[in-house]
Amino acid sequence: MLSAVQMTALFRKKKLSPVEATKAALARIARHNPRLNAFVLVDEKGALAAARRAERRYAKGEALGGVDGVPTSIKDILLTKGWPTLRGSKVIAREQPWLEDAPAVARLREAGAVFLGKTTTPEFGWKGVTDSPLTGITRNPWNPKLTTGGSSGGAAAAAATGMGALHLGTDGGGSIRIPAGFCGIFGFKQSWGRVPAYPPSPFQTVAHVGPMTRTVADAALLLTVIARPDIRDFYALPADGADYRKGLGGGIKGLRIAFAPTLGGHRVEPEVATLVAAAAKSLRTLGARVEEAAPELGDYGAIFQTYWFAGAASLLSQFSPAEKRLMDPGLVATGEAGAKITIADYFAAAKAREAMGLTVARFHERYDLLVLPTLPLAAFEAGRLTPVTQTGEGWVDWTPFTYPFNLTKQPAATVPCGLTRAGLPAGHQIVGRLYDDMTVLRAAAAFEAAHPWPLPPL
Repeated sequence: MLSAVQMTALFRKKKLSPVEATKAALARIARHNPRLNAFVLVDEKGALAAARRAERRYAKGEALGGVDGVPTSIKDILLTKGWPTLRGSKVIAREQPWLEDAPAVARLREAGAVFLGKTTTPEFGWKGVTDSPLTGITRNPWNPKLTTGGSSGGAAAAAATGMGALHLGTDGGGSIRIPAGFCGIFGFKQSWGRVPAYPPSPFQTVAHVGPMTRTVADAALLLTVIARPDIRDFYALPADGADYRKGLGGGIKGLRIAFAPTLGGHRVEPEVATLVAAAAKSLRTLGARVEEAAPELGDYGAIFQTYWFAGAASLLSQFSPAEKRLMDPGLVATGEAGAKITIADYFAAAKAREAMGLTVARFHERYDLLVLPTLPLAAFEAGRLTPVTQTGEGWVDWTPFTYPFNLTKQPAATVPCGLTRAGLPAGHQIVGRLYDDMTVLRAAAAFEAAHPWPLPPL
């Protein structure tokens, strides 16, 4: 399976055509999607037409950029012109004009990416596994009996099996990093505001749009395109024109890295803990100064749930009782709980979040990066919200290491770091100081070069 970087190099040399690459991706979709349910929509005709246009551009030496002709998927949370964006829900009307691209989708279309289709999501991206009333269960390519995680589970399964090279996901509490960790790919939640988003997520200031790929270089390429400006996002950072591909090979010699075996006292399964500790040791071998340390973040779970539940309540307020009966009962219950949150509760959570942000800013005065597990466990049975071993009732109970960094807005990537005895991927998370996305990518690239990760048996 070629990376996007490899593809475009071959396109420029006339040794591969975008049409051939697109046909190969479509063939993989035809082979694997019936079993994995990664795509909710596949537009073979549209993809091949776009690939032929890219082929003509390369023939004339007029390629639009680094993603021109590359087979790409879009999570079915993001508006895509000409395709329905149903968000995993039966309550969104399919028959409407669909005239607009979300900012990241628009930047990719302008750059010539070949859109294959839309990937599956739980309803409105509300939980850490991928199943919905509309599309059913999405399954893990390492073992289809198991979950991909979520909410960008379709994108993760597609990336792991070569159903396209570039994949757009979203992350409001780990929704890129959770499925990337379970499926053994690279996923990056960049600093909040780095990638413009529209319309605003119902979960507001914890929500991100970002890359999911098989290689770090592909994620850097994708981020370079989608971080371009869009006036529709009131909160977006000023565009700095950064090319995130530059400096990827710079290594990590001399970086100060804190290794946290856990966070907030949460238990990590022994096999996962061993793999993540080995990854941290490898970073020391690569030249970084690594010591065990973790920021004291307090009860960050309560802060996140206030934001998440209130967002769900705002979302659900748009729908009638009859429509809610068609929705995921878990989402409805979350919205009902959120409706009980008072404005005083919300502002108290905002103040606690500010204090948490200051804590990690001070922590990063001492450390360039924080390394910790992406998840405390490997993938579990598909169709469940929580693993059978979990004592808590919600998805946030088994994802305690991802959503803190949605609250703090920091860049955070998950990097595969080995397989359990059952042959399931584990990931370690690399977290950087706010707005220092490049150092996170550089560290991930250094680890990838030293420890190339495997592909699933499919």
